[in-house]
Formats: sequence, structure tokens, C-alpha cells
Amino acid sequence: MDWILTEIDGKIASVAADYGQFARIAAEVAKLPAKSIGSVSTRKISTDELIKLDQAIGRDDLLLFGTNFQKKIWNALFDLSHGAQPRLYSYTEFAEKVGMPSSVRQVAHAVAINPIAYILPCHLIVPKETMDKAREIYASAAETLFKGSDIYLLDTIDVGEYAYGPDLKRAFIKRQLDSVRE
Repeated sequence: MDWILTEIDGKIASVAADYGQFARIAAEVAKLPAKSIGSVSTRKISTDELIKLDQAIGRDDLLLFGTNFQKKIWNALFDLSHGAQPRLYSYTEFAEKVGMPSSVRQVAHAVAINPIAYILPCHLIVPKETMDKAREIYASAAETLFKGSDIYLLDTIDVGEYAYGPDLKRAFIKRQLDSVRE
């Protein structure tokens, strides 16, 4: 899969599978004084390049356009895979993590409109029912010979909505959780 990477003055402003995010970013840039932006560029990168890029960047390498609330959520997403060990969160758990337990729907919406695919790992946020089912599977698997070490989310478990489809969401989840074990 090819991804459209948009950079502004060398900072990543969006990663998406089409130019829709670029159009949204361009509209935001158009609101800024012309002298405040030196360059805007887009290029296509592969999924492998996206994963390598993710491993090489810090928060200062991102340029986020959104409300203060959205930026708070997106920064918290970044921290999920660039701070402690990545793990799955339900939307409810993630809302609690960002200090907004009564705003689950608003948090979920900000997660859903994340402008920087994979790097802001919205794929690590799943429905509560998924977390409940995963915990049930892990508890059962813990009693087996392998102790559940080889179990992720089975194809029969709903991982929730993802702009690029559930199969890619599962692949991204597996990739990030595998990186913890390496």
C-alpha cells in the first residue's frame, strides 16, 4: 500500500492513503500568513517506509492542525507507541488515560479523525467489547501449553472501525505488539 506523506517545513502534517488529508491540511495552511510557511510537500511512501519513519521520529517532528482538544488526544496517541510499551486500549480506557472519562465519544471522534496514520496509532484503540473478549481469550489461553504468548486478536474478533479496513488495523496491531516482544 502507498501512503501520501505531507510535510510542512520538514515536519509531518499528515499520512493517509489518499489526498483527502492533504486537502484538509492545505486549507489550514491557507489560513496562515504566507511568510510563516517555507515549504509544503507530499510524497508517496510504502508501508515499510512508514514503519521505519515512525521508529525514527519524535513528537517535535510532527505538525498537528486541529483544536486544542484534538491535539491533546493526538499527542496522547503518539505517546502510546513512542513512550512506554504499546498495548491495546478500549475507547473508555483511553478516555480515562487522557483524563476525560466522561467524554468517551468526543475522544473516540478525535481518535477517528487522526491525520497521521500509524504514527499516531489510533489502531491501538478498540471497542470495549473487543478488550473484554481479548481478556477472555488470554485467560483461557494462559491455561494452555503456550500460555497465550502466541495469541493476538483472532480474525473473529471485531477490532472496530478503521479508515483503511479491519485487516490493516489487525496487521498494524500485530506489528506494534510484536515490536514489544522483539
